[in-house]
Amino acid sequence: MAKFEELNLSEPFLETIRSIKFEIPSEIQEKAIPLILDGKDIIAGSATGSGKTLAFGAGIIEKLSGREGIKSLVLTPTRELAEQVATSLKKFSRHKDLKIIPIYGGVGIEPQIRDLRTADVVVGTPGRILDHMQRHTIDLSRISILVLDEADRMLDMGFLDDVERIIEKCNKNRQTLLFSATISSEISLIAKKYMRNAIEVSAESQVDPSKLTQVYYDVDTGIKFSALVHLLREEKSDLVLVFCNTRHNADFVTRNLRINDIEAKVIHGGLSQNKRSNVLGEFHNGKVLVLVCTDVAARGLDIKNVSHVYNYDVPKTSKDYIHRIGRTARAGEDGKAITILSQRDYENFQAVLKDPEIKIQRLETPIVPRVKVSLERESREFNRSRSSNFRGGSRGGFRGRPSFGGRGRERGSRDSEERSDRDSRDGGRREFRGRSSGGFGSRSRGPSRRFNR
Repeated sequence: MAKFEELNLSEPFLETIRSIKFEIPSEIQEKAIPLILDGKDIIAGSATGSGKTLAFGAGIIEKLSGREGIKSLVLTPTRELAEQVATSLKKFSRHKDLKIIPIYGGVGIEPQIRDLRTADVVVGTPGRILDHMQRHTIDLSRISILVLDEADRMLDMGFLDDVERIIEKCNKNRQTLLFSATISSEISLIAKKYMRNAIEVSAESQVDPSKLTQVYYDVDTGIKFSALVHLLREEKSDLVLVFCNTRHNADFVTRNLRINDIEAKVIHGGLSQNKRSNVLGEFHNGKVLVLVCTDVAARGLDIKNVSHVYNYDVPKTSKDYIHRIGRTARAGEDGKAITILSQRDYENFQAVLKDPEIKIQRLETPIVPRVKVSLERESREFNRSRSSNFRGGSRGGFRGRPSFGGRGRERGSRDSEERSDRDSRDGGRREFRGRSSGGFGSRSRGPSRRFNR
């Protein structure tokens, strides 16, 4: 493993790195930084948390001088990642006079227009960059370094045409740096079309497979939420991410966790940018221990100290599953990914298991008491007066449950946002109105110290 001193970085930049306690470069930094400083176009296979921001940031900061207009553009798929990257670049460049600004939607455009007049580096999302292009408030003709960060995620989100329109307005004699967790055929086409003799580098995932435990429970839909509450109380955890497929489900879960005395916050695309930033800040600082989210938080955000990832809804693809669970088991720490599976998830779960590298252990389902659930945002809270326990899951469950050993027939409902939302509402009703034949098993041993607030 090389040292930063061996990567041809300037002494002022090295001093900055030392001051923020970076000692040894990550694999992607060691491979990419010398090539970037040498002016090469690169395609870097690198996951979130691998140190890629410092890798491309080193090239931007070392090569640019301030007050020359916009010389570098970093495109990111989400607002949160734009803010995060801009903050990191400011920290890495504090020895140099560069004005680095984030540009994204959901906030006022006028302050951005003013900042763009004196910007050196812009970090932005495709949609808001296009807005400024149409208003003629951003000039990309002098871009010398273009970075496509989380390129695969941008394409997944439907930004291909936007990204191409932006690239075509950039200086043709630029250096292009593409970072992506996966290298798809679309990524390869972009590289062929817009990059010059690009060199491919890659780094292993920062997730340690030996430290990551992956398990699932198969429960009846009617007690799915009760199962989540039980696990949050029983598992010893630090920061926790709970993933849902839709905004409605995320709101439903968050609201009802709070009803059950588990302090949780939600983040999804329906929130204002200020609200999203505030929630992430509370989570980063440990003021909130449970963050319920849609996939907006699965990619790009470098959230440390996540001990548990819950899939309350099963994602549609194995790639999305991998991105979600990649939030834990980092930097040598243990992590656990727990999927709470019910009938509506079978089709998605079968799709996830098509990846032979994914190994998820099925656990015996315990008994858990049902909990309070509110079906509507402003409605009365429902509460069962008697504390019944219900057995299910691996001890029977409902008929027709497939076997997930890799050969089970695909079953389950069509997984669209509309259906998922309706299932969540129906599941909430069943939490109160019917006994289940499936569900969680051993009686709760009492609330944990972390989540019994």
